[in-house]
Amino acid sequence: MTPTPRNPEDRPIATLLAPDIVALLEESPADIPAETEEIHPADLAQVAELLEGEQLHKFLSALGPARAADVLEYLDYDLRTEFLESVTPRQAAELVSEMTPDDRADALEEIDEERVEEILSEIPTDARLETEKLLAYEPDTAGGLMTTEFVSVSADMTVEAALENVRAVARSGKKEAMHNIYTTDAQGRVAGVMSLRELLAAPAGAKISEIAWTEVQSVGPNADREEAARVITTYDLVTVPVVSESGHMMGVITVDDIIDAIQEEQTEDVQKLGGMEALDEPYMAMSIGGMLKKRAGWLSILMVSEMFTTSALQHFDVELQKLPVLMLFVPLVMSSGGNSGSQATSLITRAMALKEVQLKDWWRVALRELPSGIALGAILGVIGVIRIIIWQRLGLYNYGQNGVPYLQVATTIFFALIGIVMFGSLAGSMLPFFLRWLGFDPASASAPFVATLVDVTGLVIYFTVALIVLGRFMG
Repeated sequence: MTPTPRNPEDRPIATLLAPDIVALLEESPADIPAETEEIHPADLAQVAELLEGEQLHKFLSALGPARAADVLEYLDYDLRTEFLESVTPRQAAELVSEMTPDDRADALEEIDEERVEEILSEIPTDARLETEKLLAYEPDTAGGLMTTEFVSVSADMTVEAALENVRAVARSGKKEAMHNIYTTDAQGRVAGVMSLRELLAAPAGAKISEIAWTEVQSVGPNADREEAARVITTYDLVTVPVVSESGHMMGVITVDDIIDAIQEEQTEDVQKLGGMEALDEPYMAMSIGGMLKKRAGWLSILMVSEMFTTSALQHFDVELQKLPVLMLFVPLVMSSGGNSGSQATSLITRAMALKEVQLKDWWRVALRELPSGIALGAILGVIGVIRIIIWQRLGLYNYGQNGVPYLQVATTIFFALIGIVMFGSLAGSMLPFFLRWLGFDPASASAPFVATLVDVTGLVIYFTVALIVLGRFMG
């Protein structure tokens, strides 16, 4: 078993520590816990990724179950999965039992189902039931992200009683999210929230219900991770509670998990916008065959779509033969339309992700993009006209071939760019709404796909304008 290849330059601390760890493994493995006590588990995980298979096993065994579990939480996903599948179910259970519930579920998520059942059968009943509940939710939902380790107190408690309760929980070392204290009513439903600082600063003898905030921002267990991220960022929260339909607390999502979720979501959207399927592995860990599967499909679709561009050129072949000067501007008008469409698609897709626009806002977006497209097209048209005039005056190229006044060629380019950029902006902004309406991810409205669509229509607009303005020179 070998770790996923990484660049040593990206982790200088691990590169420095690894030789000493290897020496300790050979000479005195029992000293490893004491020698690494002050090193953060994330740094030890990077050291572990540099070790060979047998060395990794010896290293984690030497650390002990609790410390090894901390290291596994930071270990590369693929390497962690390989390790947990290579040890016995009892050994794996001993390690994952030391993890926090959400990290335990994450560690088991990628393992074969039969293997997961074997591991779960070896861990304590409470932890097994807790883990099975988390594994029942999709990884990209609030239920899949939450941890069941949180602190709650009754709203009827006094401050002193609540403090004793919180101290007991803290001493147990089993609660991950102690940033906020949640309060519950007599039926066990969420009633309020307060920070640990607010509890410590509360006046003696006061009831919890008097100091807790009653407006609790929460999400349901099936909410998308983007919704959980939006709630945390909008209200500047450290944790967001996951609440059932009946109002009972199920767990909390911590900000560190949200940061990971946001990074994964953004990576997925960027890859889709690039005209490919989202990768389910890091780039360097992806096989060539897997990469081809992710990229070939979309490229094939885009190529077939681009064939319509050739058809459009063939349709106007006669006009091109009579006025070959028109061919000079085909790349210009195609790229301008595609670029404007890609801009609009990127803007609207991101606005949808941030909940800045909803499906019902399509007409408002259209009313914004229509004049914006006209204005942008006019700006690009002016630039194109200036370029034609300068080249003609300096004698760098004669645009007035076949008796066509060069100013009429410039007029054609000006109005063609207005029409093409306007259409590109409108089409690019509407496509994400159309995909959302169909139930697809708006990020699938990739920039290359929009560019291909606008390429074809852009040529039709261009030659239509040319026929209107220069028609008498094509007779």
